[in-house]
Amino acid sequence: MIDLNGLVDPEGGYNNPRIYTDPDLYELELDRVFGRSWLFLAHDSQLPKKGSFVQTYMGEDPVLVVRQKDGSVKAFLNQCRHRGMRICRADEGVSKTFTCSYHGWAYDLEGNLVNVPTEDRAYHNEIDKKNWGALKVPRITNYKGFYFGTWSEETPEFDEYLGDMAYYFDSVVDRWDNGLEFIGGTSKWVIDCNWKFASEQFASDFYHAPVAHASAAIALTDQPLVLLPPDIPGRQFAGNGHGSGSFWLPELTLPDVHVGQKYTAWVAENQEQVYGGIGRDRAVQVLALHNTVFPNFSWLGQFSTMRVWHPRGLGKMEVWSWTFVPKDAPAEVKATIRRGVQRTFSPAGSFETDDGENWTEIQKVLRGFKARESRFNTQMGLGFEERDTNGQPGQSNDVFAERQPAASIAIGVS
Repeated sequence: MIDLNGLVDPEGGYNNPRIYTDPDLYELELDRVFGRSWLFLAHDSQLPKKGSFVQTYMGEDPVLVVRQKDGSVKAFLNQCRHRGMRICRADEGVSKTFTCSYHGWAYDLEGNLVNVPTEDRAYHNEIDKKNWGALKVPRITNYKGFYFGTWSEETPEFDEYLGDMAYYFDSVVDRWDNGLEFIGGTSKWVIDCNWKFASEQFASDFYHAPVAHASAAIALTDQPLVLLPPDIPGRQFAGNGHGSGSFWLPELTLPDVHVGQKYTAWVAENQEQVYGGIGRDRAVQVLALHNTVFPNFSWLGQFSTMRVWHPRGLGKMEVWSWTFVPKDAPAEVKATIRRGVQRTFSPAGSFETDDGENWTEIQKVLRGFKARESRFNTQMGLGFEERDTNGQPGQSNDVFAERQPAASIAIGVS
């Protein structure tokens, strides 16, 4: 059993790399992080009508998220109570029941067992079906169209769990009068690295961008990111394990090469809607280039992508990514946003591949015995934290700072 003492030192500013390589710690994470946290399940737009469902994961547990007949949303383990087979093999769709393809046990939209083949002969009509339904996710919340669930009855309510991060999350989801929607379909790919590399980068690491994405920036704009003005303002927020940060932008959108001219023009025409919803300063300062709601729900505001980092074992994760768009935007604007995401943060996107290459190389290095004994420095900005600065709530620092999300994860399992 792993000794959790000394894995991280938030005060001294270091992490033990075993947090990415220890199998005992990984098992604790499945229980104490993914089993106790609020995890993103689905967006309203993915469940358009009664019987709509998506299959997702809570940690490594497959779950079905289903729109009920009364319009509510429920979730339950995608596992038959007979021999453990999935009761649904499809990624998404519309259904009235879910039937196990092994022995035919059938479940309704709430996960209740409703049919057992040859029940009279095989079970002599003595099986109590109400006690053999799929394991239900006991707590689900709808936060402005985003559904989160937790297995734990002890985890604080979602608003308390989110804390000051709500200000940064709301700056994206409250941006447009009629809200957001996900463009249909989920991009999925596997990266050979521990899930925490991605989660913590999206929470706290803008420091990598001028170096790791230098060639991609030149290819897309002819301007390396290292040419950003050295005094450009920006802030990094951290709290409750969540993180958000970016440089402050002079305008609402990035250059046309990233998001397309049609989108840039449409945003300019509708900017008063944004300013009226969240205020001008917040609109340009807190759309934010990187964000993570602990433990594994992340988004890039300016690049219109949201994703979940699903753990797939100690040294592997599966990325599930969606493009989000203003619900009221014209079809051609939505198509422009989708193409921009494909160009930058899709499985083959210019920036996405940079990140994956670095994460996999780190995981390879950590195969070494000595490499796993060498502590990692996380002292950037240490001691320079401020609270409620520039009208932004919570603890923050300069954009080049790191508030140790990995430390939060490791501490969370203790």
